[in-house]
Amino acid sequence: MISVRVREEVKRILEESGIDVGEEVRRFLEDLAWRVKIRRFVERWDELLKDVKPGEEGFSVSSVKEDREGH
Repeated sequence: MISVRVREEVKRILEESGIDVGEEVRRFLEDLAWRVKIRRFVERWDELLKDVKPGEEGFSVSSVKEDREGH
């Protein structure tokens, strides 16, 4: 459970507009948690890939050409 204080005017305006404040806060926090989780995954990938050397220039072209000629 999380409690948040907002000005009464803000709450009134939102509720008059039919906005479920609790649901919107929940949705925002879930989205924020998702972005944090994704950022952690990207940081882990960056750490895993930091020592991987890039492929030679032209490798992709020659690899695709070799595959095509093999069929």
